[in-house]
Amino acid sequence: MWIDTHCHLDAHEFGEESLAVAAQAGRAGVSMIVAMAVERANFDTVAGLAARAPNVSYALGIHPICVSQARDEDLEVLRGAVEAALDDPNFVGVGEIGLDFFIPLLCEPAMRAKQERFLREQLRIARDFGLPVMMHVRRSQDQVLKHLRQIRPPAGIAHAFNGSFQQAQNYIDLGFHLGFGGAMTFTRALQIRRLAADLPLTAIVLETDSPDIAPSWIHPGRNTPDQLPAIGAALAGLRGIGVDEVREAVHRNTLAAIPRLAGYRPDPGQIAK
Repeated sequence: MWIDTHCHLDAHEFGEESLAVAAQAGRAGVSMIVAMAVERANFDTVAGLAARAPNVSYALGIHPICVSQARDEDLEVLRGAVEAALDDPNFVGVGEIGLDFFIPLLCEPAMRAKQERFLREQLRIARDFGLPVMMHVRRSQDQVLKHLRQIRPPAGIAHAFNGSFQQAQNYIDLGFHLGFGGAMTFTRALQIRRLAADLPLTAIVLETDSPDIAPSWIHPGRNTPDQLPAIGAALAGLRGIGVDEVREAVHRNTLAAIPRLAGYRPDPGQIAK
């Protein structure tokens, strides 16, 4: 079945429907959704959703956009939360973390420095506990690579990848996988479509980033994890191969990128309820 490697299931766009959204994804063939934390305030929320929905797991981290409001003590809280979550089979990694040099406020010197400081400490947490990282790399591909080379987590995903082929190879050389989703379904997204078509299939995982980055057929509406099978079919079309081949390949890739998922064997009857 399909695995959505990146979703914000607790986002306000879903309101009280988060569990219903997860169940609908299960009925559509999505066996697992990885829900991302973005700040200290939603650590417990994503863990709670995973406890209540049989096809939801979660990662803990501080998103670069949230770094502007974060306090240094939040990093210690994160380290403690990650250590405590190691016994939770629903917990799979550190994310969403990274750098964002697209938003003007985040590009100011002091905020750039704070982003990089938070990233480095979160990479240390992932490294210390042997966990993969789910990386936000918007307009920051090379800077993220620099930090990854210095502080090496065991695995991870470059989420919503939109870099060059050389940058892609640099991530692959570090043992990372590259996340593709709704953006590659737009015919005008020429570079993303070239990457999706020509990169080694072994390097690719799929994601929705719900409720954001809706595929072309529902844009600008709210994205949901049940769109993942159709996104996978779009990838198959770009590569000129069968959907089953894509599904099996990205499933293997996802388990390599997020090893804690390998021990999870969902009951199809439960995830569709």
